[in-house]
Amino acid sequence: MSESNLVRFKNISKKKEGMFANFKVKGLMGGTHFTASIAVDIDAAEVHAGDTLEKIIEQCAKVGVKEFQKCEFQFEGISMI
Repeated sequence: MSESNLVRFKNISKKKEGMFANFKVKGLMGGTHFTASIAVDIDAAEVHAGDTLEKIIEQCAKVGVKEFQKCEFQFEGISMI
């Protein structure tokens, strides 16, 4: 089974904590299908609201994917088994 991963831009949202670029991740790796949502604070990507939308999306996607790849996941309740 081949591996494939897709990161798709959804929207920019404004919350009281700041502005966020939102992405949807879908993938297949080692026979496991997964989906996830990533919200990147545009300040963390070193861009601001005055930049072009393309620049905001590109920089936030780079930050989001980089951090997502570093994640280690723990399933709820698995530690008891």
